[in-house]
Amino acid sequence: MYRLGLSRQRIAELVRAEPATVGYHLVIARRQDPGLEPAHQAATVTQTGPSPADLARMDEVIAWIMAQGRFPRDRSGDKEERSMARWLSDRRREAAKGTLSPAYRDGLARVPEWAGNPRAAADEARWHDRLAQLADFRAEGNDWPRHQQADSEREHTLGVWIHVQRQKHRRGGLDAEKLRLLDCAAPGWRTGRTRGRPLRQ
Repeated sequence: MYRLGLSRQRIAELVRAEPATVGYHLVIARRQDPGLEPAHQAATVTQTGPSPADLARMDEVIAWIMAQGRFPRDRSGDKEERSMARWLSDRRREAAKGTLSPAYRDGLARVPEWAGNPRAAADEARWHDRLAQLADFRAEGNDWPRHQQADSEREHTLGVWIHVQRQKHRRGGLDAEKLRLLDCAAPGWRTGRTRGRPLRQ
């Protein structure tokens, strides 16, 4: 089946085995038969590509992403969203291995950064949002937000965030660009609150 161009995942589905088990046997088979991998690659290239149903599924996923303004989540409470997240994850793996069908590649080109890491992109966007929220908090005349004994959920959220940034900075793990942005948007963030600190026992 591998020689005919089927993927490890597809073979696992057909023989009702774990993909890792199929992968283990393929490693052994490739060692015994050096011509197996070239035959698989050649068969993969000559395959006709996704079926009309597969392409329709791609269109459904793209339409959902465009409508929601985000990528589907694999831990969503919605079964259909989880299914779309798995579909997209499979395409990312194929793209990383260089086996993504040109039809998928061309269709998914309509979705910017689809092959990237959506979680990392979301984390980056959240970091910039928190920085803007911190700058607003300080501009309102507030002291540095506390992560403990905060007066509001907003203060607590910002307090935890800035506390984490200080810890990263002390360990040398804060990105240089983020350090620059913090220094510009929130001067004095490294020291933080100097008044109202409880006395150490």
